Amino acid sequence: MVILFFFSCFKPYVNQKASEKNIDFLIDKGKLNWEQRTSSGALKNADHFITLAIKKRPNDFDLSILHSKIKYNLAKYIENEPEIKKQLFLEGAEISKNAIFNHPRFNSIFIESRGDSSSKLISAINKAPKILVPGLFWWAENLAHHLNGKSVLERLNHRELLEVLMHRVISLDPGFNYSGPYRFFGSLYTRIPGVELTQSETYFKQAISSNSNYLGNLVSMAEYFHQKKGNREQFHKILLEVSKNDLDQFPEIMNQNYFSKNYSLELLKKESLLFE
Repeated sequence: MVILFFFSCFKPYVNQKASEKNIDFLIDKGKLNWEQRTSSGALKNADHFITLAIKKRPNDFDLSILHSKIKYNLAKYIENEPEIKKQLFLEGAEISKNAIFNHPRFNSIFIESRGDSSSKLISAINKAPKILVPGLFWWAENLAHHLNGKSVLERLNHRELLEVLMHRVISLDPGFNYSGPYRFFGSLYTRIPGVELTQSETYFKQAISSNSNYLGNLVSMAEYFHQKKGNREQFHKILLEVSKNDLDQFPEIMNQNYFSKNYSLELLKKESLLFE
């Protein structure tokens, strides 16, 4: 009887250990495929494995942010169908948003904030600690791209939230994601009516001067600012230079620059349509 009792107590422990190993396996596979994301198949596999892992660890902040980044990359660089792209960006935004709300540091700040739900949210974001920067950034980045396909009114309705999210990132970590906050505002202010384009130009120049080796800063300035301004010559010149870039020159950001280089070629193919 003693032996039977021992094994009956030991079995749940064994099952738990096996379950944890399975989750770790899924995470390892997801991260491995993420590192190989220049292959569209690997990026889709990363989404598959991380999706399965998050079902078992829904409150894992870092895992959720990785999932949000995967959704962003699938939408921006892999998917061609506009509606699916918008949906992937929305999923990425929701993943980061939920990760922030599930984080105990943010949850306590939100509970202590006063006002209606919108006021509480804005107040809590303005007090968010640095540990939440990745969540704030990818929430805003995914949401902004999702809204690019929406009406001007809907973009205006979300303007305050987007600005608060990314201003908090700038205040805590301005260099995050290769000067991503400056790149973000450079793009955003070409999509909001009534904003002087000089603001967009200023933000893009800041991003490029701080992280000139990151091709995404150059490509975004061409795609958003120069296209909006009607600067076809500058648009073409920047993207042509990016398309000829030697990716081996900066191996530490090779994956990111790979996507930016390919995206520059796609934009060059669409140049005549974009400047009609």
